[in-house]
Amino acid sequence: MTENNLITKVWNYATILKDSGVAYTDYVAQLTYLLFLKMDDECVSVLGQKSLIPEQYQWKNLKTLDGVELESAYNKALTELSKINGIVGTIYSKAQNKIAEPAKLKKLVSLVDEQTWMGLDVDVKGAIYEGLLQKNATETKAGAGQYFTPRPLINAIVEVMKPTPENTILDPACGTGGFLLSAYDYMKKQTKDKEKLKALREEKLFGVDITPLVVSLCAMNLYLHGIGNGISPVKQGDSLMSAGEKRFDIVLTNPPFGKKSATKIMGDDGSVKSEKDDYQRDDFTATTSNKQINFLQHIMTVLKIEGRAGVVVPDNVLFEGGAGEKVRKKLLKDFNLHTILRLPTGIFYAQGVKANVIFFDKLSPLEDGHRTNDVWVYDFRTNVNLTLVTNSLNDEHLKDFIKCYCADDVSKRVESERFKKFTYDEIISRDKTNLDITWLKDESLEDLENLPDPEILAEEIKENLSSALKLFNSLQL
Repeated sequence: MTENNLITKVWNYATILKDSGVAYTDYVAQLTYLLFLKMDDECVSVLGQKSLIPEQYQWKNLKTLDGVELESAYNKALTELSKINGIVGTIYSKAQNKIAEPAKLKKLVSLVDEQTWMGLDVDVKGAIYEGLLQKNATETKAGAGQYFTPRPLINAIVEVMKPTPENTILDPACGTGGFLLSAYDYMKKQTKDKEKLKALREEKLFGVDITPLVVSLCAMNLYLHGIGNGISPVKQGDSLMSAGEKRFDIVLTNPPFGKKSATKIMGDDGSVKSEKDDYQRDDFTATTSNKQINFLQHIMTVLKIEGRAGVVVPDNVLFEGGAGEKVRKKLLKDFNLHTILRLPTGIFYAQGVKANVIFFDKLSPLEDGHRTNDVWVYDFRTNVNLTLVTNSLNDEHLKDFIKCYCADDVSKRVESERFKKFTYDEIISRDKTNLDITWLKDESLEDLENLPDPEILAEEIKENLSSALKLFNSLQL
C-alpha cells in the first residue's frame, strides 16, 4: 500500500462519523485516539515493545466489546488515560468521545482493527498523523494547514545542520513533530552505542506547541517511534511567554505566521482596562506583536553559546522596519547569520506565502565589531514554479542547495547563479538593514514587459465586446 493510498483509506473512515456531526478536526482527534491504541497493540505484538497503556484500556480488550459496553469502556479509557503522568497523559490530554452512537464507534473500531498498521512499508506514524492534518487543511481550506512544513524541506534543513546524538534539539512550535522526528532519524544513524541511543530517545528532543490537539498528535508520533520512554518530550504552552531556564544546542522550527491575539486586561468592575497584543520580555531587543520576530528573539535567547538554528520565517522578518530592523541588527552583530534560503511560493498550505530559512550561530558577543562577516543567500524562489499537487516540492529540488551549503566546511563555498555572498558592510548599509535580497531576473516580469500597449488592449477588448453583442442580437432575432 502506498502512502497516498493509506491516507485515502484512513480519510474514508470519516464517512462513519459524518452523520454524527463530528467536525474535521474532531474527526482527526477521534480517529487518532483509536489508531494509537491499535498501533500500540501492534508495537507489543509485532515489535516486542512494552506498552505504557494500562491493560484494561488496551486495544485487545476494547475491540472485543460492543454496544453500550464498548461506549462506556471507551469513555472511561479516554478519561483515565488523560490522568496518567508522562507521554500517555499528554497524548490523551482533555480527550473526549465525540462519537455519539455506539454502532458507529464499533464500526470504526472494526475498520481500524482489520488493518495491520505497523507492518506497512511506509512510515505509517508520520504518514497518518501528518497526512490527516494535510487532508483536513486541503479539504477545508483552513484549520491545520499552518502546522505543515513540507517533509523535503525539513529533511534538507536537518541535513545541512548535521545534528549529532550528543546535541539537544528544540522546536518551540513543534506541530506534529516533523523537525524532531527528522532530526532523530538523522542522529540515530550515527551510533550503535546503546547508552547514546537511550539518551537520544529520552533526553535530547524537546518540543512545545500552543495547540492541545497538535501536542497530542506530536506525542503520539514520538511515542510510536520509541521516543520518550514514558516521559513526554513535548508540552502544550506558549513558547513566547518565557525563555525558561534550559538552553539548547540546536533549534529547528517553522513558527506560525501572524500576530498575537490581544490579551484583555480586566478591571475589578468587569470592564476592559486595556488590551495587550505584544510580549514584554527583558531578553527581547524589541517589543512587537509580530509573532515571527518574537519567535526569532526567543530562539536567540534559548540557544546555548555555540548553538545553531535553522528557522523558517516569512519575508517581512527580513525587511520590516521598527522592531524587525532592531532584531536584524542584533542578529548580524551578536550572532553569525551565515545563510539565507529563499523559498518558492506554492509549497505551503497558506496560499501565496513567501518564506525563507535563516541559518545562524550563537557566539559570545563582541564589545567591538560584529559576529557576522558574510551572509550567503541561495535564491530558490526566482523562476521556480511549484504547486502542492501537480509539481510539489521533493528531495531532488533541494539537492543543489545542500551541495552549495557545504555543511562539512563552509569555507569551501563557491558562488553560483543562485548562490551569492554579501558582506556585513554591504548588508548593514542597505535601507533598514534589508535582508530580502535578490539578483536573478524574474522571467515572469519579462512576459509582462512584452504585453501590448494598454490602449491597444483596450481597443481589442472593445472590438471583442462589440462582436459578442452583435452575435447576441442576431441570436435573439
